[in-house]
Amino acid sequence: MDNHYHAVLDALTKASSQNAELLKIAERQLKSWEHERGFYSILLDIACDNSVDLNIRWLSALCMKNGIDRFWRKSAPNAIVNNERAAIKQKLLNSFNEPVNQVALQFAIIISKIARFDFPKEWPELFTVLLNGIQASNEVHQTRALLTMYHVVKTLASKRLTADRRIFYQLTASVFNGIFQQWIHQSQLFLQEANKNFFKELLDRSFLSLKILRKLVVNGFKDCSKEPDAVRFLTLIFQQIGPFIECRSYLKNRGNMFETCEKYLVVLIKILRDVLEYQPFSYVQFIQPTLECSVMYCFNKSLEDRLFEKLIVQFMNLIKGILVCQEYKPAKLIEDTKNVLTLKAHEIKVSFFTFPVLKEICEQLLSRYFLLSEEDVSCMECSPEEFASDEGGGESWKFSLRPCTEVFFLTCFHEFRNLLTPLVVKMTEDIQNNNSRNMIDILKKDAIYTAVGLAAFDLYDEVDFDNWFLNTLIPELRTTDPCYYIIRRRIIWLIGEWVGVKMSPELRPVLYEVILQLLSSSENIIVRLAASKALKVAVDGFEFDVEQFLPYLERFIAALFHLLKEVKECDSKMTVLHTLSLIVDRMGTDIRPHSEAVLQYLPQLWNNCGDHNMLRCAIITCFVHFVQGLGTLSESLHPMLLPMIALSTDVSQPPHVYLMQDGLDLWWAVLENTSVYTEELLGLASNMMPLLECKVENLHICLQITEAYIILCPEEFLKRYGHLLVQTFLSSVKDMKSEPIDLVLKVVETAFIVCPKDGPVLFQEMLSFVLSLALENHVLPISLSIYLSLISRVILHNQVIFGSILQKRANESQKSVEIIFGKLLEVWLNHMSVFGHIEKRKLMALALTCLLTSNSDVVHERICGIFLSVVEVLNDILPIGKNENGSVMTDNLIINVDDFNSHPDVDIENEQDRRKRELLRKDPVYTVVLRDYLYTQVMALQQSVGAAKFQDLMSTVDCETMQQLQEYLRN
Repeated sequence: MDNHYHAVLDALTKASSQNAELLKIAERQLKSWEHERGFYSILLDIACDNSVDLNIRWLSALCMKNGIDRFWRKSAPNAIVNNERAAIKQKLLNSFNEPVNQVALQFAIIISKIARFDFPKEWPELFTVLLNGIQASNEVHQTRALLTMYHVVKTLASKRLTADRRIFYQLTASVFNGIFQQWIHQSQLFLQEANKNFFKELLDRSFLSLKILRKLVVNGFKDCSKEPDAVRFLTLIFQQIGPFIECRSYLKNRGNMFETCEKYLVVLIKILRDVLEYQPFSYVQFIQPTLECSVMYCFNKSLEDRLFEKLIVQFMNLIKGILVCQEYKPAKLIEDTKNVLTLKAHEIKVSFFTFPVLKEICEQLLSRYFLLSEEDVSCMECSPEEFASDEGGGESWKFSLRPCTEVFFLTCFHEFRNLLTPLVVKMTEDIQNNNSRNMIDILKKDAIYTAVGLAAFDLYDEVDFDNWFLNTLIPELRTTDPCYYIIRRRIIWLIGEWVGVKMSPELRPVLYEVILQLLSSSENIIVRLAASKALKVAVDGFEFDVEQFLPYLERFIAALFHLLKEVKECDSKMTVLHTLSLIVDRMGTDIRPHSEAVLQYLPQLWNNCGDHNMLRCAIITCFVHFVQGLGTLSESLHPMLLPMIALSTDVSQPPHVYLMQDGLDLWWAVLENTSVYTEELLGLASNMMPLLECKVENLHICLQITEAYIILCPEEFLKRYGHLLVQTFLSSVKDMKSEPIDLVLKVVETAFIVCPKDGPVLFQEMLSFVLSLALENHVLPISLSIYLSLISRVILHNQVIFGSILQKRANESQKSVEIIFGKLLEVWLNHMSVFGHIEKRKLMALALTCLLTSNSDVVHERICGIFLSVVEVLNDILPIGKNENGSVMTDNLIINVDDFNSHPDVDIENEQDRRKRELLRKDPVYTVVLRDYLYTQVMALQQSVGAAKFQDLMSTVDCETMQQLQEYLRN
């Protein structure tokens, strides 16, 4: 054992070194020992050995943690054996005296991972040991036991199966009170003994106890309002908030303790938020104290200095959670609300949020929280791009103060629109009449304009925006006083918020002129970035009119490119590029006269991207829209675009991880708008095979691109890549579900249409696979229709290959060709009537008709079913009867050449669509008249088998089918 111990220790020592060669050797050695009995016991021994270097101990614990994930489960390959498992668990439970925090944390996580598998059946003593550890007199032991219990509880709480939930409920019932009492004792002692040496340990233990209680109270009670301990715990939270806020003010110079105290306060509020979210009805009794506490701390100026940003965010999101909670919203007619708790919650909200309270909240938001700070103004002046990129978006309201206050304001406005609307309107009018240009008034106006922009939808009926825009906002935008750029930035943002809400379409030209003015090089960069975003909103709107925008297009392109050149930050460039990309997309073919202006800068920007792959993505997206707008004119850009696509889709190049999706979109756009293939474009297809082989998420577009190549240059593409494509498809489809297999086979079918004779030869191995799929039981109709469509095309164009795949299947199953052929026809005839696409049914009917002259007894035995299936298709595409001229009606799937050439979309379709329409001319579904083909085949059948045999065959056809068949066969 000692030898093994030292060998593992030596490998871990090498693994922790900076020597790359030693590291590789150590990794291989450790990997080779993963399946060895006793390996994980040795890792634990090394991790517990205080004489070993700390880094090696920590690495040993990490290796063990990874091994537990992979090999602890009994059903896992090479699972850890029972006696070793028992020894590991015992040693871990004796490790609570570990002095090093980093190693102790790893032990706690390892125990939690084992508990996920073994508790309670195979580790019933776990919580007994943990609870005893929490009561130990040794402070380190006590802290480690709490740390371990937290991670175990956290892990068990994450399990969601019904049986696991039941176990967790039972666990909570048995341990909650003990942890609760421990928390009360530790937290009270912490507040009382602030000047003692063990102050920090008390705080740490109290914090760990609190985090354990958070998991228990939220996940361990079905209804915590019915649990006295849970109710008492939640009540005590409100009592602790104040003392801990006071305590924090004494700890500002105490480093880690100050941070832990802040985290403690945040967790207190998070517990309330969790209970509100997951057990809203249980929380009703706490709504009143929550609102009182939160509003007092967030909107009381005398307490402003005692709070910190993360705590304010939690308080505001807690209030917001109460306001938006659906369980607290009564029916439109309150008397229709059946749940008593819903009514009670609603009454509490209404009685609390009186007008004076709402007025104070609104005024505090606008005069305090919405105001730009000195730091904000300084950042706007010194680092405008950084400030613009830091503005909140997405879910930043959950953790960042400014977006949190904005979302909170909007929530309040939605809930209490009638009370808050007059207040905001009055504040807007007052600040509008104040023409002062000092910084205080500028910041106040900025804050109020922020509110008006956020509440645009709610203020729809209260604000005459057209008049305000023309008579107030535009004149303000012309103000050039120092610092007034703050207001210009806010006004153009506000206009962007309102443009899609309430702005007359007739004012769009005025808006474009305003934005152009703010995009000029003489304007502050932060205003120009805001104007770029406002332009994006205006162009993206429902009422956007291309003709209205066209006179300004050239100037906007120039202004945006000037801005692109001047901004330095990647985020800023992406913001401008997204605006430009959207303009190109919305303008469509109207962008063509301005293509040179767009191309002046984008290639240079691409070359200067460096490692900014997200900026590259934005450039590629812009080019996608650009190619779609240019159509075939984009072919001149191929020398620039093809290397771009090559880099984005080459799996051997690191950037492909970021660029793949956008690169594929550009590749597809290029193929869609290319009229003639080039050698360079064909060579690019070598990147596609690894993508198809990897079965990537982008399979659909990869197959679209492959199909586009087959249609664009079938002979060249299939000659160069055909065999590799077949092997790639074969290796991929074996691990696929039916839906992706169907997508692959649709590409194969396209190859059969383009190359009806040679296609089946090339894809012969695939056809054997398709035949086996068709003969399986319980195949979905949509998939079966695709399998039979492929087989139908083989029958129509290459019966030699059809015979070969029947023979191969017969050899594999050790049955005769006739049995395999018969089974195929039975599946075919039994399911053909349920296929929805008439085009596929006609194709199958053509193939069945083709088989009539095969001189096969298998076909002759099923001739009644064949005629029935063909007649049913004829009934759908060629109804019995005559048209107004008295002539027999024509097959309605046959393409009329004159109608084909005068297709109404011919001027607006891209090259790929045009090629696909031309491809229909090669498809027998659209070129062969089924009725005529049936007549020819029946006559040929009669001639080949003779009159007597023919009569015998026809006698097997039922009367109704025979009657309809004779109608179709009449000259």
